[in-house]
Amino acid sequence: MLKIDVSATVRTVFGKGAARRLRMDEQTPAVLYAGGSDALSLQVNAVALHRSLFDIHGRNAVVSLNIDGDTKGTRHVLVKEIQKNPVTDQLIHVDFIEIPLDKPREFNVPIQYLGKARGVDKGGLLQVFRSSVKLRGCPLDIPDALEVDITELDQGQDGLTCDDLNIPNNVELIDKRETVCVAVA
Repeated sequence: MLKIDVSATVRTVFGKGAARRLRMDEQTPAVLYAGGSDALSLQVNAVALHRSLFDIHGRNAVVSLNIDGDTKGTRHVLVKEIQKNPVTDQLIHVDFIEIPLDKPREFNVPIQYLGKARGVDKGGLLQVFRSSVKLRGCPLDIPDALEVDITELDQGQDGLTCDDLNIPNNVELIDKRETVCVAVA
């Protein structure tokens, strides 16, 4: 799984007007949700955050959140929600959720199909039924994506199922193993 670093400071001003002033000063309001404790209001440099979030767009990533003046040190978080202005793409607000790195969680992991299926060269049609699968494991053990070579896939075959995917040893497949991911018709 991808890992990135983000620095933040504790936010002391609240409300719509204060949030607008923060955005004008190139700061993005954010909230950190930690299980069992109150949410922590933060502000993050908008340019650095946008650059970091652009790198992880659409991928699972563990964010190492360094909060100035925090006694807990570096916190490991996932991006829960990103609010953006639909016209300017300016970040409006980001929600983080703190996670333990040693406890298994469920993640949707994309499947990348590599190559051109033999059956497509013979006039067949490639049918992709699954673009991602659900895996369970510790966050750092989850792969960024599952790569599958489909060059040997031919017309009339059953297709590739979730059971045919190369899943790491310490990660568990949540989806049904017999589910077809891709086939050539």
